[in-house]
Amino acid sequence: MRRISIIILGSLIAISAHSQDLNDKQVPPVVKAALNKKFPTASKVLWDREKGNYEANWGGRSGEDSSAQFTPAGVFVEWVRSVPISSLPSYIPSYVSVHYNDAKIKKVGRTTDVKGIHGYKVEILGKDLIFDVKGGFIREEE
Repeated sequence: MRRISIIILGSLIAISAHSQDLNDKQVPPVVKAALNKKFPTASKVLWDREKGNYEANWGGRSGEDSSAQFTPAGVFVEWVRSVPISSLPSYIPSYVSVHYNDAKIKKVGRTTDVKGIHGYKVEILGKDLIFDVKGGFIREEE
């Protein structure tokens, strides 16, 4: 019984470490100020924590057409804009098909990092696959 409890607890910790919804009061003012400075038109923002950073989500019917991550100190990390799956370079669906057993692509985002480098973030099977702008695989993120 103790082993099962430890496994369940470990699973809950892993889930909460991945993404945690926050209310507006839980977001440091410096992070909110950084969002407002970089994305002044962002409205109806929903917040969560991801990998120790604060993530703002806004736009579209789902409220998640755009997202931006900031460190707890308010430093910009990444911007992701939802795009249609059909806009992906053909190499990406082919890569997913071959390396992930024809897994269904659930969401696609066009990324821009702190250095202005563009790429793609593809969500499959509860994980994100990161590709460069030409469709070359970079890494997998849980």
